[in-house]
Amino acid sequence: MTAGITWEEPFCGEGNNCFRIGTDTEGNAYIAVAGQEEHHLTDSRDALRTLIRDIKAGKADHLL
Repeated sequence: MTAGITWEEPFCGEGNNCFRIGTDTEGNAYIAVAGQEEHHLTDSRDALRTLIRDIKAGKADHLL
């Protein structure tokens, strides 16, 4: 795992890749394809929270 990032359990869409959400102690949020955490994207927790809510609401299924 990537040092300093606490990763949650993978979230898997039906028939798609699984991704993981992570956070650090400085308030940064991370998202990565499960198993490839070293290649993560970084943003604020609020931006990541909005992205995940939109994905779960079906607004961005193509991202999964």
